[in-house]
Amino acid sequence: MNAQRRTITKQEINSLPLWRYDGPVVLLEDPAQVADAAARLAAAALIGIDTETRPAFRKGESYPVALLQMALPDIVYLLRLNQQGLPDPIRGIMEDAALMKVGIAPRDDIRELRRDFDCQPRNVVALDKVCRSRGYKVTSARKLTALILGRRISKSQQTSNWAQPVLTPAQIAYAATDAWICQEIYRHLHPNL
Repeated sequence: MNAQRRTITKQEINSLPLWRYDGPVVLLEDPAQVADAAARLAAAALIGIDTETRPAFRKGESYPVALLQMALPDIVYLLRLNQQGLPDPIRGIMEDAALMKVGIAPRDDIRELRRDFDCQPRNVVALDKVCRSRGYKVTSARKLTALILGRRISKSQQTSNWAQPVLTPAQIAYAATDAWICQEIYRHLHPNL
């Protein structure tokens, strides 16, 4: 993709190679894993974040946030909030003003974490706003990934049931990719980070 382009068509996106994060993904299931993840995240310069919530298809229907994704360049952590709540070490990461977290349109994610877990995320950078300030006309994860990274990501799991007892391999890959691309796009835009 041409680095000077600021918009992309659906046809151009569909012509790109399909891509997803294929590194290690850790489903945080016990306190030792949570502590290890928090220590590694606390040492990072940048964390890609996202959340997933069971979709609501009826007016007035809503569900609590079910999954928190936190990505570094070489590992993605997934936390089943609907099953475990928000452990204090991860709450500390999200509320740490010294740690930069970056997400695509994170406003709803932050609102849901506040509402469901009384978590006050700090230093969360809205990648969509960063891109808009640089003249990009697109702000979705799929379009930014295509335009900036030259790859196509699947959004087929977006409306799946994130609150089900066991996540499918496709859901895990989707969730990991969504958080991972946030930090990848930010790093691409800020190569000296």
